[in-house]
Order: sequence, then structure tokens, then C-alpha cells
Amino acid sequence: IILMDIQMPRIDGLETTRLIREKHGNKPLIIAMTANALSEDKEMCYQAGMNGYIAKPINLELLVNSLKDLHNDA
Repeated sequence: IILMDIQMPRIDGLETTRLIREKHGNKPLIIAMTANALSEDKEMCYQAGMNGYIAKPINLELLVNSLKDLHNDA
């Protein structure tokens, strides 16, 4: 499981996810972690190939539940 920040220096999390998907397909699971909480930002994450989305600041309970949901879907 990768917890991917969207705003990173040099290459953003969306492009990084696309590159991972090109090389490794649907594995590993990738969860976006971002301060961008708009619905279009969430949609961009899913379009890039991410499996989940969590807005910052991170709520630990939400993170744990998201990980459980992804594990159950895998």
C-alpha cells in the first residue's frame, strides 16, 4: 500500500501514480493524501489510478477504515 501525497516537488502524486500503474498495473494499492478536498480533485486522483482518497489533515480512524475497505476489496 502506498500513501501518496499529491503535491510533491519535481513530479506530483498524480503523475507518479500514472507511472506506477504503467509499470505495475493495479498493484500496489495507492491512496491519495491531499489538502485538496474538492470533488474534482478527488476525481482526478481516481482517474490517475488511485484506489482511495483521504483529505488532510488525516483522521486516523478514517485512514484505518479506508485501509480495511481496500483490504476487503482486494
